[in-house]
Amino acid sequence: MQQILVIHGGEVFETYKDYWKYLENYKLDFEKSQNKEKGWKNLLQENLGSDYQVILPQMPSPLNAKYTEWKLWLEKYIPFLQDNIIVIGHSLGGIFWTKYLSENTLPAKIKQLHLISAPFEDNIENRIGDIEIEKYSLGDFNLQPENLKNIEKQVENIFLYHSQNDPMVPFADLEKYAQFLPSAQKIIFTDKGHFITDNFPEILENVKK
Repeated sequence: MQQILVIHGGEVFETYKDYWKYLENYKLDFEKSQNKEKGWKNLLQENLGSDYQVILPQMPSPLNAKYTEWKLWLEKYIPFLQDNIIVIGHSLGGIFWTKYLSENTLPAKIKQLHLISAPFEDNIENRIGDIEIEKYSLGDFNLQPENLKNIEKQVENIFLYHSQNDPMVPFADLEKYAQFLPSAQKIIFTDKGHFITDNFPEILENVKK
C-alpha cells in the first residue's frame, strides 16, 4: 500500500501579543464557518482509493504554530512510515517539510515531495503586483537556504505548485524554491489562489505517476 503523509497549513506569530491581536481583530464569517467543506486534503483518501493510505495528522496549535512543536509531533509518526512514502505540504506545511528535510534525514525513503503554495521567507510587502497581501513572519519556520541541497539527496521527485493569484504567499516564492531545488518540476496556475478547494486533480495525477 502506498503511504502519503500530508501536512496542512497554519499561522505563525512572533509574539503572543501579535497572536492575541489577530484573535481580537479576526472577522468571523459565520455562514462560511458552518459550511463543512472537506477540501482536497481530506478528499485524497476517497479520490485515490484503497491502494493508498493517506496520513493527515492534525499538527499542534495551527493558529499559533511553532516549528519545534510540529517537528516533535511529526516524529511520533516516523516509526509507522514505510519506504517510498509520498509527502505533501500545503502552505506552512510546505515550508515545514522543506525545513525538516533540509535539516534531518527521514528514515523512510521518500518517493515524492509535493510543496503547494509554500512560503520561502518572511513577507515584508503589502502588495504583490495587483494582489493585496498580508505581511507575515515565519518565526522559527524560517529556512537556512544553504541546507536545501540536502533535500534532493533523499527525495526522488519534487513538485512545486503555485498560483499567480495567490493572495497569501507571493508567487515569487516559487522561483526561490526552484533556485535551490533545481530538479523540481514547477506546476504553475493562474486561478487557483491559495488552493483552498475541493478539486485538485493535478496532484492526484502526479501522485499516481
